[in-house]
Amino acid sequence: MSATGDAAIHRALGLTDDEAADIVEILGRPANHLELAMYAVMWSEHCSYKSSRIHLKRLPTEGEAVLVGPGENAGVVDVGDGIAAAIRIESHNHPSFIEPAQGAATGVGGILRDIFTMGARPIAIMDPLRFGPLDDDRSRWVAEGVVAGISSYGNSVGVPNVGGEAVFDACYAGNPLVNVLCLGVLPTERLVLGAATGVGNLAVLLGSSTGRDGIGGVSVLASAGFDEGSEDLRPSVQVGDPFEEKRLIEACLTLLDAGLVVGIQDLGGAGLTCATSETASRGGVGMDVDVNAVPRREEGMEPFEVMTSESQERMLAIVTPDDLDEVMRLCERWEVAATVIGRVTDGGRLRILDGFDGDVLADVPASSLHDAAPLYDRPRGEPADRAERAGRDPGVPDPGECGAVLLDGLCDPSWIYRQYDHQLFLNTVEAPGGDAAVLRLKHPTTGVDTGRGLALTTDGNHRWCAVDPRGGAAATVAESVVNLACVGARPLALVNCLNFGNPEHPEVMWQLSEAIDGMGDACRALGIPIVGGNVSLYNETDGRDIDPTPVVGLLGLVDELDRRPPGVGLVEGGRVLLLGHRSPRSLAGSAWAASVGAAGDGVLDPLDLDEVAALAAALRAVVASGWASGVHDVSTGGLGGALAEMAVASGVGVRVEGVDGPAELFAEAPGRVVLCVAPEHVESVSDTAESGGVPVADLGVAGGDRAVVEGLVDLSLDEATAAWRDRLPAALDAPTTSA
Repeated sequence: MSATGDAAIHRALGLTDDEAADIVEILGRPANHLELAMYAVMWSEHCSYKSSRIHLKRLPTEGEAVLVGPGENAGVVDVGDGIAAAIRIESHNHPSFIEPAQGAATGVGGILRDIFTMGARPIAIMDPLRFGPLDDDRSRWVAEGVVAGISSYGNSVGVPNVGGEAVFDACYAGNPLVNVLCLGVLPTERLVLGAATGVGNLAVLLGSSTGRDGIGGVSVLASAGFDEGSEDLRPSVQVGDPFEEKRLIEACLTLLDAGLVVGIQDLGGAGLTCATSETASRGGVGMDVDVNAVPRREEGMEPFEVMTSESQERMLAIVTPDDLDEVMRLCERWEVAATVIGRVTDGGRLRILDGFDGDVLADVPASSLHDAAPLYDRPRGEPADRAERAGRDPGVPDPGECGAVLLDGLCDPSWIYRQYDHQLFLNTVEAPGGDAAVLRLKHPTTGVDTGRGLALTTDGNHRWCAVDPRGGAAATVAESVVNLACVGARPLALVNCLNFGNPEHPEVMWQLSEAIDGMGDACRALGIPIVGGNVSLYNETDGRDIDPTPVVGLLGLVDELDRRPPGVGLVEGGRVLLLGHRSPRSLAGSAWAASVGAAGDGVLDPLDLDEVAALAAALRAVVASGWASGVHDVSTGGLGGALAEMAVASGVGVRVEGVDGPAELFAEAPGRVVLCVAPEHVESVSDTAESGGVPVADLGVAGGDRAVVEGLVDLSLDEATAAWRDRLPAALDAPTTSA
């Protein structure tokens, strides 16, 4: 194949002129079409993180329990008893806007493969979702399709969905966010990395055949913003088959248990190009790949199509020649196709061949695809109106309007959760809808219950980050820690999904840099390592960037799971206590501020991470002691929202007093928790909190059929319940259920 210097080709593939020149320097010659296509997908923003890597280096990634940190398919931490947990979060934002059901479904498929690639069995999925407003037809269509796609794939493959988030906001109308987290467990000795070693070993492609669906896929879609012609990119969205994925999971774990795999890598973004170059580069070896040996489901596919297709349900396993027959036998047992497509070589070159003894179609250093992408320190600049916005205090609602404000903010996401099966494996202790999910920790090989639990939460708040990306990201981490404490869990490790706009806009890069520093500061202060993550940029449509939306997934451990967590609710006659500070000064970044057109205005309340750590420690002790009959953190909707949600979730009213006006009622600064406590336990809870330096206030009592905040709110429980229960199903034209 002749080399070409035609600039139209590399530009059409998304490479800049400077990047094309870098490729020429690496190769010592002009690249041919196949080579350019391989560099284009591997050097894309989605695969290379070329605009974010210099900032990500500032995050804390080490910890006593960390076995595998960032850079592999998933982070892995030691959770004791010879068990490790693998965790990963990814985005499938752009494909899900173009083709919601398949985009979201294949996002689930990809994250599952990231987990079992490490040798772990996936045990839980969470999905933080963000869509445009419910009164927008397109946004509702996207939301329904995304939920259907997640449901169809996750339920079919047999992994429970234990929670997430559902946010509806105008900033996502042209660019929804579909983030998916997966957790898996493995015996520590089964841990395997995505590296090819051993010259002469074989590269075996497992799973589905390769088609034209997903050519370029997320590697291209997620590396540019949307415009009016974006819907024409539907063929770039992958098509998933959850039943093939289930067979692939079982086959791969069987091969790993039998010790038949030297290294393994899933085929996600950039397809075969990524899997072959990354495994070779990590192992310090080369690889010859016979492009003709790759099973195809469409005729006439060109080599560049085969190498860049992101067809789903495929894995690349490195095996020794001596083990090949047994690998083939076990794959046949699980009805998974297995084909030798490559050989490990020395010298570090990735060669694509037309038959193992045929012509060389591409010849590049494997490491140049994997870790030699350009590194951009893009210009950063504060938004021009930041100081002006900071000086505009959003104010507070009129006391007489507080009841209506509270009703307007109530929304139950359970319609979404009802589409998912959360009880697969029968390990789910705390179901979707609480502050965090809890699963029994069982040994992945023997099934023996350890008596401990794993807790998971996903959190993000674009409104905080629109006001202050650094402070908002730190507050998001703090909220996650408190959410885990609500179920009695201490944090172990964090993963992040950094969703931002166009990195070519200086204010977007400033937002990203600030958010990374805020997250890093909070994690260092709270002793939490960041073991992996994902950066999703170019979330813009027609030049309008989304609000900065860093999402975190936090994994925690319940040391003694001898009872269910209290859950979000009230008990008749229980005292209602507030743990944490009582001096909010601003409604900046609150849901109320956004509802009155003041999103982004004002200054966030200061965040004291020492106070957050003290609150979390005290709360864990209270939950472990069994003194709380209900618990809920103060977050979206503030103290008023927390009280109302506890009331409608349990069907028990509440009457509180002494709330210092609308500011205390609706402020959303993290570090506060509402408890429902039997009268005989109030003293024990107060002593525990105060001994840790955590303020305690007795606000009132649970009971009756009204939600009352003296001087501010007086609602019937039926009215509040109807608003909470019916808003989302009514907007989506879905049936409601009783509370």
